[in-house]
Amino acid sequence: MAFSPEGRSVNLADLFTYFAFHWKWFFISMLFFCGYFGYQYCKTPFLYRRSITVMIKTPANSQATMRMNRYNSFMAPLNVTSEIIQFRSKELLRRTIDRLHTDVSYTVRNRLRDQELYTGSPVSVSFLKAAPDDHFSLSVIPLDEKKVELTDFSGLEEGIKLSVNLNDTVDTPVGPLVVCQSEQYDPGLFGKAVKVTKYSRESMMSFFLSNLSITQMEDDAAILYISLTDRSASRATDMLNMLILAYNEEAVKDKERVAENTTEFIKGRLEIIEKELGTVETDIEQMKTANDGVDVSTSAEMYISDSRQYQSAVKELDTQLNLVGFMKQYLQDAWKEEDLIPDNTGLVDINIENQITQYNNMVLKRNRLVEGSSAGNPVVQELSRSIKAMRQNIINAVNNVMAGLEIKKRDLVQRGSLARQKVQTVPREQRLMLSMERQQKVKEELYLFLLNKREENALNQSMVDDNARVIDPASGSSVHVYPNKYRKLLLGVGCSVTLPAMILLLLLMLDTRVRSRKDLENTSIPFLAEIPLSVNRKINKRGILVSSQGRDAITEAFRILRTNLGFFIREQEQKVITLTSFGTGAGKTFISANLAASLIQIREKVIILDLDLRKGTLSSLLHADEKKIGVAHYLSNAAVNIDDIILKDNICKNLDAIPVGAVPPNPSELLLSNRLDELIRELKKRYHYIIVDNVPMGLIADASIINRIADLTLFVIRSGKMDRRLLPELEKLYQEKKLTNMAILLNGTEKGSRGYGYGYGYGYGYGYGYGDGTESKKWKNGIRTFIGKK
Repeated sequence: MAFSPEGRSVNLADLFTYFAFHWKWFFISMLFFCGYFGYQYCKTPFLYRRSITVMIKTPANSQATMRMNRYNSFMAPLNVTSEIIQFRSKELLRRTIDRLHTDVSYTVRNRLRDQELYTGSPVSVSFLKAAPDDHFSLSVIPLDEKKVELTDFSGLEEGIKLSVNLNDTVDTPVGPLVVCQSEQYDPGLFGKAVKVTKYSRESMMSFFLSNLSITQMEDDAAILYISLTDRSASRATDMLNMLILAYNEEAVKDKERVAENTTEFIKGRLEIIEKELGTVETDIEQMKTANDGVDVSTSAEMYISDSRQYQSAVKELDTQLNLVGFMKQYLQDAWKEEDLIPDNTGLVDINIENQITQYNNMVLKRNRLVEGSSAGNPVVQELSRSIKAMRQNIINAVNNVMAGLEIKKRDLVQRGSLARQKVQTVPREQRLMLSMERQQKVKEELYLFLLNKREENALNQSMVDDNARVIDPASGSSVHVYPNKYRKLLLGVGCSVTLPAMILLLLLMLDTRVRSRKDLENTSIPFLAEIPLSVNRKINKRGILVSSQGRDAITEAFRILRTNLGFFIREQEQKVITLTSFGTGAGKTFISANLAASLIQIREKVIILDLDLRKGTLSSLLHADEKKIGVAHYLSNAAVNIDDIILKDNICKNLDAIPVGAVPPNPSELLLSNRLDELIRELKKRYHYIIVDNVPMGLIADASIINRIADLTLFVIRSGKMDRRLLPELEKLYQEKKLTNMAILLNGTEKGSRGYGYGYGYGYGYGYGYGDGTESKKWKNGIRTFIGKK
């Protein structure tokens, strides 16, 4: 099930019926689209596809590339994605086009289609001064074995023709050129034009780029499948082969340029490092010379040893100075002038020791003399004087020794200080030496590395090879891949079905008019019947379609209406049936006449009363002109009798009618008169049914005025004419009972014109093509079938 815009369910079978009803438009659409796509197929040039399979050389699949990648570790390895981008580069395609001259096209007309000749052309044209961006064309017609004719120069006036010899340079409106014959130059081609077109290189590059397809066979495989679609199979093959060749040449050039740049770089760096290495070695030499050829570490040990020796010597001198000082104090002590001087005190000066020994011996001798004689003994006195002089000499010798020791101490202190200073300078010199040695080592390693790379780069230059290797050569089917006639046919059929279906569905979705009984289901107004439309039946001169022996849908529809009226009218006094609508053209007059004709078939006495005093549509159907006396005369003149206005058997046998007569200037006032009520009362006595053709509701006040005489109101809705948005107004009329015993009659329904509805099941549609007097013209069948009388 599907759903319509108003939420109503629509069966797919109903939709199919709706589409089948408009089969002519599908047929016209199919003729148009199939013809259009057929024409496009016949004029579209054939396209052929050629493909080639190549393998990108990487370290994983090529020994040479592996060696190059190992030797050139500073170069990035190949990436398959980047190689695909290079294959699709515009510059690479430009070079390929320039080499093959594929910007020049040779075509011949084969019926509606242009056929690309490429190398199969009988002639080849060389444009001597054509720029890559130039675009022009001309036609070459072989005349004989030596001459051709040039004509149809693009962008120039017609009629320019040049007869030139083959292989001669000739000036033409498109520039100097040379026409040469090819192997296909044959007398059978004389007089047949070959169109030569010089395209701009950029346009051909864009054409080939759009038709070039490159795919990687597997995600982890360096194998590419390259295909090209072109108007010439041989040109596509040559383009693919030349594309691979140009790619490889460019790759080789890139490698050579890298190798040359690498060589120059290594050479320059070697010169710089060689100079720097010589400078560092000179600095090391100078530092070792300053250290007397001794290593900095050894010098440091020597300086430390000397410093320690000087410190030890100073300590010894301090000891000697202390002893000498003690001796001097002892000698200068006045209380000890007569005492012996200590001996063997450890003084280093042997002379002082000898003097002390002699002094002590003299003191002992003097003491012995004093004991044997007196102190006044001249010998004793002489010894005393000698002892005193010797003691003074000893004191002077001690002073001299002390002075000598001080001098030695100062010298040793100075030497120790120098040794310590040299020891303190050793870390800085050692750091400088380590720095210079480090620089020497680094520059030596870098120098050796560059020497190694220079040899590797020279080896690489001799090993340069292609980036891509062809696995499967360019090949393809000889059958064109585009256009596909079956696809074109299916596309034409699809468009011819889809477009009308979309339009019809759109019209169905946007259509807000009442089309069938289903559109009236939301109202509570009683529904009596629907009258189908027919364009195949002819009405009689009074507009009657029903007949007593008829089996057509119109007759059956009115029989159903008559039966439903029998159920709806249950009281004998309900005899006046009025027909109204929301507007003109609903078919009230036709319904009135045929309903009356259907009622007389069951032997009922029926009269039709035309109360449309303004237009008198029923009166026109009765062929009653204004000279005849009618209801207007009766209402305005009390002298007029009812029998004077009744037309006996006017429409058909046993069916009476009352026309309008003269159109009055004041119809509303006449309808308000009591004469109308008297007329209806009298007619009720004579007839079983009084069918009143009323005016449209809402346009004028006449319909509301006439409603007072009605026993039953048939509200006629013309299928496809009234908007469904008026149904609430119609419901309001019914709920407020502004029309007596209101019921709905749907007129002019079309079987199959919509995807839903009730219908009659006769398998074909009927109708009458007649409304009131203003709607008597018939529409053309094709237009009415398409728009459904929208």
